[in-house]
Amino acid sequence: MSVTESSPPLIEKHTIGYIPPEERHGKVRDLFTLWFGGNIAPLPIVTGALGVQLFHLNLFWGVIAILVGHFIGGIFMALHSAQGPQMGIPQMIQSRAQFGSRGSLLVVAIAGIMYVGFFTSNIVLAGKSLHGVVESISVPMGIVVGALGSCVIGIIGYRFIHVLNRIGTWVLGIGIVLGFGYILTHIPTADFLTRGGFNISGWLATVSLGALWQIAFAPYVSDYSRYLPADVSVPATFWTTYLGSVLGSSLSFIFGAVAVLATPVGMDTMDAVKLATGVLGPLMLVLFLLSVISHNALNLYGAVISVITLVQTFSWRWIPTAKSRAVLSIIVLICCCVAAIYTSADFIGHFVDLVLALLVVLVPWTAINLIDYYAIHKGQYDINSIFQANGGIYGYYNPQALLAYVIGILVQIPFMNTPLYVGPISAHINGADLSWLVGLVVTSPLYYWMASRNSAYRRQQMAV
Repeated sequence: MSVTESSPPLIEKHTIGYIPPEERHGKVRDLFTLWFGGNIAPLPIVTGALGVQLFHLNLFWGVIAILVGHFIGGIFMALHSAQGPQMGIPQMIQSRAQFGSRGSLLVVAIAGIMYVGFFTSNIVLAGKSLHGVVESISVPMGIVVGALGSCVIGIIGYRFIHVLNRIGTWVLGIGIVLGFGYILTHIPTADFLTRGGFNISGWLATVSLGALWQIAFAPYVSDYSRYLPADVSVPATFWTTYLGSVLGSSLSFIFGAVAVLATPVGMDTMDAVKLATGVLGPLMLVLFLLSVISHNALNLYGAVISVITLVQTFSWRWIPTAKSRAVLSIIVLICCCVAAIYTSADFIGHFVDLVLALLVVLVPWTAINLIDYYAIHKGQYDINSIFQANGGIYGYYNPQALLAYVIGILVQIPFMNTPLYVGPISAHINGADLSWLVGLVVTSPLYYWMASRNSAYRRQQMAV
């Protein structure tokens, strides 16, 4: 029997370590079901509704903006995913090869905060969904139930997450199609194209939401492809991830927009979903509740991997185990439950604001990581150095990456539009936020130029 055919353990034993060839398993098609099923969930539905709710687009322009955003953002997300089978290590650990063992800590910490925020947002939605299905269950109780479900899945780990999403792809895919069908056949839709209109700032903002939704997965997307056999090709990993994530998230975004257009103005999005889908409403909420519990395990898993990465940077002799991952999962769960229960009324709104701010510092990391992997090192890294306390050949800090990273943040500031700050150029174009696009366009060639010059200099020194 080949190593790829052996049965892996149910409970994942690895954390941030390299996955040796004999323990690789799975099929590349599993990435499609993971990202398709995982993206049919309440949070993308709520986010997608903002195009018509907050930015006042009609359905036509809202759908176009959603598709453009996801089609663009999905490219970067899938390129990160394609690194997994080649490297066999989590994405945040791999960042040490670009930034140095300590230079990568800022991005790891930011990614961890985002995972915690996503996890907390999702358990709030789980609590509200469960309360909507069974009114005798309070929202706080529903939050705890949702969190515990995600925690169990996250502790079991990689294999169980993939299995659940294979099932979820069919169940949730059929469910959302039935939801669309019910709305379009039972509710007048004549004003869907006339309610709202086109405005450039709202359209660009909706495009940004779609693109940033995809880019937000970048810090952990390859964590779920790293167990695949190393001979899985980059194109195969890219396309299965891309199609799964873009199709699943686009469906959810559009469903959110349709649901709020089918119900009275000002209604909470998930309440709108229940009302718009009529007799299917309770079933839809149950499906989305199960979805958010399953998908939220990814956020808990990513948060714990980030914490382990931070600690291991300074305690490099520590070999984290499945037990370490379980203990940290429970600690994170307790903290998030407390935060969710006491802030459930307005947490999601505040979290969206936080994500928009954090993505300003995440976008340059994406550019640097992809340029370094595909253009500079072409996927060839020294794994042993990545796990050394001093960074091995990559050192504690990489000045070129850190300088490009800082510049990549600074050039975005005039184009930002967040609750914390509105840049002058964004204000001039009616509030459109193009910071992510500027960050990618500037950081990518800048880092390539700096890293290429440094490589040429090192070759000259070695020749002398």
